[in-house]
Amino acid sequence: MTTIGLIRHGITEWNSLGKAQGVSDIPLNDNGRIQATNMGERLSHEEPWDMIITSDLSRAFETASIIGSIIGLPIRHMDERVREINCGEIEGTTEEQRVKKWGTEWRKVELGMENFKDVANRGIDFLKDIVCTYKGNRILVVSHGALIGLTLQKLLPQKFQQTYIDHTSITILSHIEDKWDCSLYNCTRHLNHTLS
Repeated sequence: MTTIGLIRHGITEWNSLGKAQGVSDIPLNDNGRIQATNMGERLSHEEPWDMIITSDLSRAFETASIIGSIIGLPIRHMDERVREINCGEIEGTTEEQRVKKWGTEWRKVELGMENFKDVANRGIDFLKDIVCTYKGNRILVVSHGALIGLTLQKLLPQKFQQTYIDHTSITILSHIEDKWDCSLYNCTRHLNHTLS
């Protein structure tokens, strides 16, 4: 069995302000670093992982680095396929600013945003490669909310018609005999209390 733990990066200033980030390379803020530390502490008390792979965007890389430093795992490599959806012209804007600029139907305007289907496809492509290359391993993947959510919706459509992925949540997938299963979804228990 191959196990993949999908972790969303810690929070950033743009997340706090409600700004679309996409591929803009925004660093973690102090709260994001605390969230990543909490996740690392949690994982240090659970079954060990074999490797960490991360998106190439700094907020994911820093989250992965913090977690890895606590559980004693270096980052294996970065992979652009698990970077966030490209949000085109809306990057750096809030919902209020988008409505003001393009109207309430701004989602129907061509603003250079990456297609949801394409995002899901690169997520699936990544997962297929991982289970082929690292069969039987336990792999942590630090990525982004839209990428994780859209990938889950395509991978297990009966289970995930809609998704919401919290900062530093973990979702655990297992792959055995060409079948996928999700044993844990969007878990943030490490943010709710101090782990012993």
